Amino acid sequence: MAKQSYQTHLLIIEDDRGRKEFPLEESIYCIGRDPSCEIRLYSQFVSRRHATIERRHRDDGSFYYQIVDGDRGKPSANGLMINGRKLPTHILEDKDEIVFGPQVSAIYYVLKREAAASGPLDEFDITLISPNMIDDLD
Repeated sequence: MAKQSYQTHLLIIEDDRGRKEFPLEESIYCIGRDPSCEIRLYSQFVSRRHATIERRHRDDGSFYYQIVDGDRGKPSANGLMINGRKLPTHILEDKDEIVFGPQVSAIYYVLKREAAASGPLDEFDITLISPNMIDDLD
């Protein structure tokens, strides 16, 4: 039976209120200090709507997330530092580090797991035991 691959996308944020984990499941997230943001940052150094994370689909049916500085074309005041580079947009990859401002950062993870598809047992899937494989109990 074929194994099926599953991915969990996770964003771990550290800000003035500590560390929080956000499993990414929706198609779009607003990140910032505004109370209406799906991922809220607690720091005076980040914009109200600092960044947007969007889910994008690949031709093979899988998906990935992309982060974009600002909201609806309006960039944030301080921009985004991703893996040490200031970028307006970036396709997120496992273990990317995103800095929103002083002491406000995130790490993006893609957790992969495989699950074997369940189904009826194969009638010919048997294990043969040789008498030589059994220890003598005497």
